[in-house]
Amino acid sequence: MSLNRSLISPTSSPLLERALVEKLQRRCEAVGGLGELEPVAVRLGLMQNTLKPRFRDPQLVIFASDHGLAVDGIALPLRRQSHEQVNQLLTGQLPVSVFARIQGLELSVIDCGLANELAPHERLMPRKIAHGTRNARVGNAMALDQAHAAIRAGMEIGDALRGNMVACAGIGVGAQEAAALVLSRLTQSPVRDLLVSGPQMNAESLAHLMVIAQAAQGRHREITDAVEVLAAFGGFETAVMVGVMLVAASKRHLIMVDGMAACAALMVASRIASAVTDYCVFCRSHSHRGLDQALNLFNASALLELGLDSIDGTGACLSWPLVRSAAALLTELADGEDPGPSRPSPMVVDQPLANDDAAAEAFPPG
Repeated sequence: MSLNRSLISPTSSPLLERALVEKLQRRCEAVGGLGELEPVAVRLGLMQNTLKPRFRDPQLVIFASDHGLAVDGIALPLRRQSHEQVNQLLTGQLPVSVFARIQGLELSVIDCGLANELAPHERLMPRKIAHGTRNARVGNAMALDQAHAAIRAGMEIGDALRGNMVACAGIGVGAQEAAALVLSRLTQSPVRDLLVSGPQMNAESLAHLMVIAQAAQGRHREITDAVEVLAAFGGFETAVMVGVMLVAASKRHLIMVDGMAACAALMVASRIASAVTDYCVFCRSHSHRGLDQALNLFNASALLELGLDSIDGTGACLSWPLVRSAAALLTELADGEDPGPSRPSPMVVDQPLANDDAAAEAFPPG
């Protein structure tokens, strides 16, 4: 993990940022502004260290695991079991599978720690650390060695993934509650704010969740180190995501973060290498109020707010065209500006950047 810390560079580059902003201003003068797409485009250029950000072989990776907290009855009565959700994903029975296909996203499902064995499938990658975590209320959810093994497995997956964009989401009964516990401890946020789904949440259900969460917090009250917190509360899906995110950021790849488990993974990854957050945009697949709080912890908002109530990963699929469109503002749109002296650059140092080829040499892709 120290290797990835040293390899993950902040995206900050005042000269490149100024060039990106000026390029967008020139291209939008004739047609007007494009709102929030413009800062997204700037961020993409900074991530890839170029005036012409491009994407290839985009990946949607959904990480699945079971959680020991589920034995305390935290699941909704009609919620499908974790392995059933995965089977639906793999057989195209969920909107996210269809959306991924029509948006050109390559869907993979990682079995990080499902309790059940699944039949082989071309889009299923078995990386089972164990058959589910243990109950964080009575002990560590996973051994510290298992947490490190899961992060290493994620690094191996991240290194093998094609393309330069990975959308990450985690699923499994108990995934959201385990993620809330991780986020609460690492940020000193009230766990209730991360667990409450909204004003219509059944009071008895919330009270039951709070009893379980507070018992788990009390059991591990002295733990503060990020990976130890992950081992105490988290899921295997979160731990594997940590490794994938670290490697993606080290390669200057875009990370689309969708859902509570992905936010928890990013928080752990950011404690290992803080610059990893520079490479992230945020998505959401449901309107759970706890996710509002999770996004607030990163001072972030989702690219799209559609009022979804679906499996994590759905929001990333629907947000992907926005990301591609933002990049196209810099890579595909014809300039149309007069290159002559009638429109001089206000700063001499920026003049070479008016030509994209020269700029590409000044800011070679990472």
